[in-house]
Amino acid sequence: MKTLSPNWLTEHLIDFEYKKYVLLAYLQSVREELKAQRLYPAFADLIFHYRNLCYLRDNKTLLYENFPQRISHADFERLKLVYKRIVEDDETMRVIEELVHFSIPLIGEALEEAREIYDYIEGHLEISPVGITPLNTDRGYMFLTKATENNTRIYTYHITVFEDHHERFRGIHTQYLETAALTLTQTYEHLKLNLARRFAHLPNPATFAVIAKISCPLEESLLPIARRALVKHISRMSA
Repeated sequence: MKTLSPNWLTEHLIDFEYKKYVLLAYLQSVREELKAQRLYPAFADLIFHYRNLCYLRDNKTLLYENFPQRISHADFERLKLVYKRIVEDDETMRVIEELVHFSIPLIGEALEEAREIYDYIEGHLEISPVGITPLNTDRGYMFLTKATENNTRIYTYHITVFEDHHERFRGIHTQYLETAALTLTQTYEHLKLNLARRFAHLPNPATFAVIAKISCPLEESLLPIARRALVKHISRMSA
């Protein structure tokens, strides 16, 4: 997939036709990913650029966040000079504002397409606890299964909580453990018991089966959506 630099508006040639070509080439690449139901990293990328553009539109200015963040002090000082020249150049600012207003609806359309795919996949996920669920559900196992397959991918998961000044967020970290066959005798419950025997630090692990009723790419769509769906499911349980 083609990528769009975080500071694509201000780097290289600031020309409307050139930037329009850059944006349209990027969106064409994104739509090819979406057509194949490969949501990530395209979805997160679209959200980032859409929020950035809306922020620029609403604030009528360019901020330092629109430049690369991991730079040396000397490079940052040079970028401040670039920033100053851009702000003081009326024609450059006019082109950038025109680009912002041109880009927002186009990226917004692609973002809506991605959201529809996300919602469609999430709507075809079935999440259920395996065995008795302990009081602490922050750590455990996730069994990720495609309904058309006779095996399940087993992941460990760890939910973390972080806060800013206004909100409390939950994040999830997963690590692939192994793939196991599902049979009449080797059920989810059987797999959970085996995991509890093998890994003594989780004697009664919180375990959830996430079953996908449709087929979609694992790494680019199913896994990231399943992770987020599991966080929401556990949040509702503890609410």
